[in-house]
Amino acid sequence: MSSASRSVLAFGIRATLDELKRMKSDGVDALTVDELTLAGLQEAVEDSVGFPASSDTESGTSVSHHQPMLEPSEASSPDAVSLIHSVTSEGDLTPPRFELPKGSKKERWEWLHEKVLNCETCLANRNTERQIVFGVGNLDADIFFCGEAPGEEEEKQGEPFVGPAGQKLNGMIRGMGLEREQVYIGNIMNWRPRTDSGFGNRPPSPQEIGFCLPYLKAQLSIIQPKVIVALGNTAIQALLSDTTLKVGKVRGHWFEFESVPMLPTFHPSYILHNESNRTKRMVWEDLLKVMERLDLPISDKQRAYFL
Repeated sequence: MSSASRSVLAFGIRATLDELKRMKSDGVDALTVDELTLAGLQEAVEDSVGFPASSDTESGTSVSHHQPMLEPSEASSPDAVSLIHSVTSEGDLTPPRFELPKGSKKERWEWLHEKVLNCETCLANRNTERQIVFGVGNLDADIFFCGEAPGEEEEKQGEPFVGPAGQKLNGMIRGMGLEREQVYIGNIMNWRPRTDSGFGNRPPSPQEIGFCLPYLKAQLSIIQPKVIVALGNTAIQALLSDTTLKVGKVRGHWFEFESVPMLPTFHPSYILHNESNRTKRMVWEDLLKVMERLDLPISDKQRAYFL
């Protein structure tokens, strides 16, 4: 197996692991893989490794019995290590200290927006030719939807929740009888955490979260929402400073962050990967609790609604 083939294989494995970790942080517990996908993965491994698959006559499936491994000397080389280990964050991750200026909500938000867009650490950690992503929405919003970090589409457009998960979130908001423009939407992170492979997503590190939290708190100070909806494990753990919390255990229960009532629920991407009626109903029941807390009108149709 050539060095180039090992690099390609390690590259693909790292991208897959990064995405699986991201999905796990969003609450995904299981995945269904069809035969076509398995065949494609097997073919890709064979192409990279150079071993033909052997036929398993009993099961009728094609299985490769070879498990290529890096030699000790290769695993310790700089190139191999860079493919296997997580990306190290750039710049000073000491949480920033600052005071918001006096003025109107709009003036204070614009000052903070400009500060984050020019933050040296944020710029050093963003992906190449991608954008810093700051919160958007109504500065007088009652609801602050808080996710984990920008995805690929978000860092391209410079706006949170504009990819597939964002479309699902828009549907959740409309189900509540609201429009996206009536709420505020942000993330814990202002940049998409880099991966070794350049593909997929990974949960942010505690240091990255700690750096970005002051910017999130400042947004809350400006918006002064009545409710925070925390989307997914990472957002919940960051806001409650507890990495042991799981969305499946705490969803639907009220907490507080910065003296603002906070309700955890599943991340919209979890619904995309688990489109069962049970999952969609659980998320909708959480949103009903938010509506009740804000005294929003709820019709009989809405009470029986599934996302």
